[in-house]
This record gives sequence, C-alpha cells and structure tokens, in this order.
Amino acid sequence: MEPDFVVTVDGTDIGATWLDESPETRRAIGDALPIGGSATRWGDELYFGIPVDAPAETNARTEVEPGTVAYWPQGSMLCLFWGPTPASTGSEPRAASPVNVVARLEDIAPLSGLPDGAGATVRVVDR
Repeated sequence: MEPDFVVTVDGTDIGATWLDESPETRRAIGDALPIGGSATRWGDELYFGIPVDAPAETNARTEVEPGTVAYWPQGSMLCLFWGPTPASTGSEPRAASPVNVVARLEDIAPLSGLPDGAGATVRVVDR
C-alpha cells in the first residue's frame, strides 16, 4: 500500500499512513502540509513545532504504540514515537501529556539509529 505522506528524518524518507483516531487534528495537519523544522529528541521521541493550533481531542492519550505520529496540543508539536521516553514506566512510548494520534509510521528503524540526544530535521510532505 502506498503511504499517505512521507516523513523525512535527517535525509531518510519514512512512509506514513493517516489514522482516523483524531479527525479534526488530522485534517488541520493535512491542510498545513508541507511542514518541517528542527526536531528535538526526548528519549525515543522526536518532536518539532508546527503551524497548527488544535485542542486535545476526546480520545487524546499519553501512552501510544511505537511508530505513532501524534500532535501535542500543549506545545503545537508533531511527535514521532518509537520507544520509551523519560515519562515511560516500561518499554512503551509515553508522551509528557495527552496527544492526538494522527498517523502511523511504516518503519521505525531509521529513528532507532539516531544517536542518543540527537536532534533531527524533519520534513512532512504529501505523497
């Protein structure tokens, strides 16, 4: 299946598929594409600011699956999760506060290879 959009992290393209979990946020992010910026690493999460202002949706949550792409309403950030963060209590990815899940990455291996504490440039574009 062809990805809906591409996330580029330090020059590596990763396909991603939209999810229907947070439709209002998904629509707002889709309307803002292409977006990009310098990302910060927080454990096994990358996040960067985007020009979207969306509230937490009713199903916003802190614990997510590896490969989740989510929007963090408290900081207008897009987050890529692939493993535990400083907020995790085990091996699951956990956001600092509830996020709106919007998509799933097809492959998290390129993210796992980032050196600890590394930032990255992330670009999200329509396919």
